[in-house]
Amino acid sequence: MPLYLGGRVEIIEGDITKLAVDAIVNAANKSLLGGGGVDGAIHRAAGPQLLEETRTLGGCETGEAKISGGYRLPAAHVIHTVGPVWGGGSRGEPELLANCYRNSLALAVKHGLRTVAFPSISTGVYGYPIELAAPVALSTVRDFLEKEPSIQKVIFCTFGESDFNIYKEKAAEILGEAL
Repeated sequence: MPLYLGGRVEIIEGDITKLAVDAIVNAANKSLLGGGGVDGAIHRAAGPQLLEETRTLGGCETGEAKISGGYRLPAAHVIHTVGPVWGGGSRGEPELLANCYRNSLALAVKHGLRTVAFPSISTGVYGYPIELAAPVALSTVRDFLEKEPSIQKVIFCTFGESDFNIYKEKAAEILGEAL
């Protein structure tokens, strides 16, 4: 498990629903009512109370973030963010994706959370190429952490060895060598 930025950033391959952190980030859809991929996995693992709470949140726009309880998850909270659907990169996708990471971390700070785990937002059914999404994610988190000392650890939890290797490769370029 490579560590970067003095151990504040970690990249792992695994199941985000198993992580005991202050918050896991859900790559949600605009309704926040569950769906496929990581969104469905988080809703299943958290239990029906998560759906009950997300019904009260009024949805979420692309690039924004909202917070809920974690319920049956080992994480105390779920931060829901809606990534952009890939349309070739000319519809503001990189900035919208960066906003997902930035707004999720800002919400964590607002709620006094210190450890946050992210999936690879928008790289599943939303079609954002992971080779392009990973640098946006890594550089946005790096820039945020440089200004905000209260976040102690950010974990990028990838699904599958291929995504893990892409994140490691991009992290070496963007964050420097692993510890």
